[in-house]
Amino acid sequence: MRGTTTEHDGPGPLERADEALSRRGFTTRGLRLRAAGVLLAIAAGASGVLLYNLTNAFGPDTVCGGAATADAVHDALGPGRISEDKSAGYSPTAVDPAGSCVATVRYGLFGTSERNISFKTVMDTGTGPRTPPTARLFSGGGTAGAVTGSGAWALLPEGCPTGLRTAVGLDGKKPDGDRSTELARLAVAYADRAAKARNCGTGALTGPKELSPAGAEQPVDPAKVCGLPGFAPVRNEAVRDELRQRSSGALAPVWSCELGRTWGDDVLVSFGITTDPRVMGPQPPGRGGQAYGRSTWFGRDTVVADCQGKPTYFHLESELVASTGRDKVFQDDKALWTQFLAAGGAAIGCEPIVP
Repeated sequence: MRGTTTEHDGPGPLERADEALSRRGFTTRGLRLRAAGVLLAIAAGASGVLLYNLTNAFGPDTVCGGAATADAVHDALGPGRISEDKSAGYSPTAVDPAGSCVATVRYGLFGTSERNISFKTVMDTGTGPRTPPTARLFSGGGTAGAVTGSGAWALLPEGCPTGLRTAVGLDGKKPDGDRSTELARLAVAYADRAAKARNCGTGALTGPKELSPAGAEQPVDPAKVCGLPGFAPVRNEAVRDELRQRSSGALAPVWSCELGRTWGDDVLVSFGITTDPRVMGPQPPGRGGQAYGRSTWFGRDTVVADCQGKPTYFHLESELVASTGRDKVFQDDKALWTQFLAAGGAAIGCEPIVP
């Protein structure tokens, strides 16, 4: 009768497995238990390979002598197995070029995806770090710094030698997505570690909550060059090209602006203002002496003046582009410097530098 018997469309999973084992000669309980053990070992081995190649299980908790935690490295580079490669002279207190350390994150079933990040402590001299207008800046939490497409840097805290900063650099394949904030936090954590290792500075550093926007390319306003009100230097009549500019999205710790014919072409003029004295190292050998108004020379293309009680640095490069034989965009260097000091100083709230 319908409903009193069970109908099967075919053998179930257990029946099919039983038949498959029987066909292969596993006809006794002992042979079947041995086959099950082999299958479990294969499954465990495959799981172990996946665990090793896709995670950092049993890997290091920190890298490069405590420069960063594994979690922070994963935040900046993505998931995977972490390893490190220290040069002979590396330590959290070593200053470039004494040594560096590279952390590597490998990911994939066969570990085929690889991302690298280096850790260094750098002492800057001269004009400080070359920070392009495309950098995203941050300031606060006891430190300041910038993030570029190739990495990030952060200043050591007050009480440490000026010009000393940590740098984390990306090498090879870049992380997926925007990891700018994570890179900044990595550089700040390393700066905090380096300060403690050197026994300098006071208080713990904290990572940035936000970053400034990157500078965007735009036409040059001749009455407001680089976005500085009142900055209207006279163009050299021999240079008739239309110029483009990019300016930093913030004034601290390092503001910069570059002028060129098209972005990615030769930079014809560059300006910079360093508002955090910790950025600059010892004064390099150079001109020295009086510059413009109450500023003095600090190396070849930089002058320094006190602004609200602290040294502030102004950088300007406007030279013949030797490779093309082109003339300077602004021929009168003295007029360009004095206008830049007046407009740039006003933009950061500095007392008048030039009469």
